[in-house]
Parts: sequence; C-alpha cells; structure tokens
Amino acid sequence: MGQSLADELVGMMKEDQQVLQQLFDSGELPSESYHPRMKALHEKHASRLKEIIRNNGWPGMSLVGEDAAKAAWLIAQHSVSDFVFMAECASLLEDAVAAGDVAGWQLAFLQDRVCTLSGRPQCYGTQFDIDAEGWPIPFPIEDGDTVNERRARLGLNSLEERQGQMMEQERKRRANIEKAR
Repeated sequence: MGQSLADELVGMMKEDQQVLQQLFDSGELPSESYHPRMKALHEKHASRLKEIIRNNGWPGMSLVGEDAAKAAWLIAQHSVSDFVFMAECASLLEDAVAAGDVAGWQLAFLQDRVCTLSGRPQCYGTQFDIDAEGWPIPFPIEDGDTVNERRARLGLNSLEERQGQMMEQERKRRANIEKAR
C-alpha cells in the first residue's frame, strides 16, 4: 500500500507542476486572480489528500518515502481554497517533524503560509512579496530578531541568504528578458 500511495502522491505533485508550467508558458500566469484550472486541480488534490490522511494519518517518510512526503506537503501548501484544511495539515506536520517523519522546512513553509493568509506575521520568513520595483521582500515576521534561529532549527538557511538567492534569481530573470529584446 505504501508504494501505490507514494506513486499516487508523486503523480499529483508532477501534475501540479506540469499544469503550473503550462500556464506560465502560455502566458496565463502570473495573474491577478487564482487561475480556474489551477484552482480546480488544487481542490481535487486537496480532497484526495484529506482522504489519505483520514485513512492513514499524515503521509510521512515512514509511510510513503521522502519524495511522496514532499508531494503531500506541496498539495497541502497549495490547498489555499480550504484554509481550515491547510491549518490542520500544519498541525499534523508539527507532529511529523517532532517524530522525524518529515523535513522541517515543510513545516516552516506551510505554517508561514497559514499565518500570512490569515493576516498574521509569519514565524520563519519563508513567504515573500515583491516591493514596488519588483524585488522580493519577506512578509512581516513575528519576532524578527530570532528568525534565523528558528529557521536553523528546521534546516533552513538564514533569511538574508534566502533573500539574496531570490534577488539573484530575479536579476537573472531580468537579464534574460533584456537579452531577448
């Protein structure tokens, strides 16, 4: 059962990423609103993940392996249409991280998404917005003086390093646009 469940979760993650790439390639993303095709896929996958959790608990590495555990996290991360479910998943991930059954970064990203979507400051600084010039800036962070300690506990690099990586990606993106002109 673990392998078939793992294959199913990884298949859902691949489908998610393929549709996302198709929408970017076609110019339909980014957009101001939640793309209906992406929303429908995310809702379908969240519904299936709910069923998996109901029957098996959180699909961590001990049940489905590392790749499928990451896929389960991605499905939860993208379940923005069902905030209650997303928050429940964050709670399940807390327990799974404590048990060593999922990577800590998964909890950081999901917990921060729950916080930012509910209008609260994030804990780990994983969620970014863009400033007026299009550069990445973190959404507000609770107790920002100790954010790097919290990030390190879950296996993340410093906030400054992460922001620098994102800024470098944006520089490269802009340079590629210039080259194409």
